[in-house]
Amino acid sequence: MIARRRLLLAAPLGVAAAGGVAFWSMLTRMQGGTFDPHDIGNPMLGKHLPDFDLPGIAPSPGFSSRDVLAAAQRQPVLINFFMSTCIPCAEEAETLDALSRQGVAIWGIAWEDEPAKSAAFLDRYGNPFTRVGTDRRGTAAIDFGLYGVPESYLIDRTGRIVWHMAGGLSDVVVEQQLTPALARARV
Repeated sequence: MIARRRLLLAAPLGVAAAGGVAFWSMLTRMQGGTFDPHDIGNPMLGKHLPDFDLPGIAPSPGFSSRDVLAAAQRQPVLINFFMSTCIPCAEEAETLDALSRQGVAIWGIAWEDEPAKSAAFLDRYGNPFTRVGTDRRGTAAIDFGLYGVPESYLIDRTGRIVWHMAGGLSDVVVEQQLTPALARARV
């Protein structure tokens, strides 16, 4: 009986110690510059592009995973999931447009959105996409491991997902993360 009480009293102390170790580890990684609070990971990172076939949003004919793989043979392809009602998607539009003007191949997937609303979004904020497909049912998003929109995936020439960003792209993210990932993907 006494041993059980001691165990019950020691349990909160053990939980607090484990939390302290985790917090110390996070602070150490922050000081070393290796901790990114926005990096929530993705199970598809490092894996082959999932199979999909999406209808287009006029005037784009849509695209499939085979189309992305063919394009990635020439240069890395950035796949960007967006939605017409997504405020961060509108905020990243200028960054996507700048990337497109720099020659980055960006393919858009409108996630669970009506094609007319997606088309209006692209008319309003610009269309930086080489091709645009619509994932009305969200099945491609599930295969990608999508957390929400906006979200971007970089595909290398072997068809692997080599970089992932959950959240909007900004100039800082492009400079510190995407540009180095593009350079590695081109090798």
